[in-house]
Amino acid sequence: MASGIKLIAGLGNPGSRYVDTRHNAGFWFVEELASRYHGTWRDEKRFKSRVCEITVNGQRVWLIAPQDFMNRSGESIAAFASYYRITVDQILVAHDELDILPGRVKLKQGGGAAGHNGLRDTTVHMGSPDYLRLRLGIGHPGKQNAVVNFVLKRPPEAEMSLIQSAIEHSADHLEDILNGDLQAAMNSLHTHS
Repeated sequence: MASGIKLIAGLGNPGSRYVDTRHNAGFWFVEELASRYHGTWRDEKRFKSRVCEITVNGQRVWLIAPQDFMNRSGESIAAFASYYRITVDQILVAHDELDILPGRVKLKQGGGAAGHNGLRDTTVHMGSPDYLRLRLGIGHPGKQNAVVNFVLKRPPEAEMSLIQSAIEHSADHLEDILNGDLQAAMNSLHTHS
C-alpha cells in the first residue's frame, strides 16, 4: 500500500481542442483539487508540465498535468518524481477509464495498463506499475474500433454531470488517500453512484 502520496498526476491531452474531451478526466480531477485547496498552476518547461502545490492538513502535495500528449505523459511524471525524490508508491495517477460507467470511480493499487497509453507510458518511465490509480469512469462506446473517437469527444451533458460528480466525490476522499486509509476511500468510492 502507498506510503504517503506526495504526487498526484492527472492524465490528459494539452490544448484547447481537447479540454472538454473524455480523455482529459485526469486533468479535471487535479484541477478540482487545485481549486479546492487554493493552489496556483505554473508551467514547468523542464518537466513539460503544469505544476501546482497544495497543502492538505499541513501536508504538502504536488499536482502535475503533463503537457505532452497522453501516450508520452510518463516521461514528465518520472522526471518530476526523480527531481523531488518521490517514489513510485507515493504517486497517484488519475485517469479516464473505459471499463467503468460515467459517475463511477475505482481506486486501485498497481496493475496493468489495460490498453491505456498514458498508464503504459507511466509504467515504462517509472520502471514499475506499483503506483496508485484513480480510475474515473467514462463508459465504453461498445466497439473497440470506436474507442479513439469516443475518448477524444466531449461527453453529453448528462454524462459530463455524472463524471464531474464522481470527481467531486473522489476529491472528498483526498484526506483518506493521503493518510493511507485506502480501504475507507475504496469503500465509499466503489459504492458511489
